[in-house]
Amino acid sequence: MELSATLDNEAATVALGRCFAEAAAQQGLCVYLIGDLGAGKTTLCRGIIQAYGHRGAVKSPTYTLVEPYELAMQALDSTSVSAAAQIQQVYHFDLYRLSDPGELEFLGLDDYFSCQALCLIEWPTRGKGYIPSADIKFSLQHMVSAEQQLQKRPHTSISDLDSRRIHLSAFSAAGEQVLTQLQVLYPALQSDN
Repeated sequence: MELSATLDNEAATVALGRCFAEAAAQQGLCVYLIGDLGAGKTTLCRGIIQAYGHRGAVKSPTYTLVEPYELAMQALDSTSVSAAAQIQQVYHFDLYRLSDPGELEFLGLDDYFSCQALCLIEWPTRGKGYIPSADIKFSLQHMVSAEQQLQKRPHTSISDLDSRRIHLSAFSAAGEQVLTQLQVLYPALQSDN
């Protein structure tokens, strides 16, 4: 299953993340986030993580490689998700600064990838051979460069200008189930098939 949408600004990216959190709340998943620097990967993660009740900052764990988040699942509608089936942890990985995928062996990766965890992985190609296959892949790309947009509207914040195109692909039955639910929750997503 493949879906896509245009995200007009940062708020739309966060909103999609919040909807994804609701759609994915029942099972652990491995999610790859693909895109250039500044494409919105961490912004999307922020929407997901804050939807689960995290109130602090969500930064890309560029230097630590992984940031764990304990979930406050009451943030989601408890009538739509049974407590026994809910994921209990989100692990946000950023592999951008990884010089050798073998370094991941020292993180104890098996402890992160469980049926009760949502693993969000930025720059997954840098961990090839050491991280599990994706259930879902988000690919984000700028539609127009920020520089070109600022030339048109020079007094506007970059976060308000930066429209992106997002493509979502499912690679497992669990991924397809989540994307099917996500399309209901975020109707701007259109099928690419």
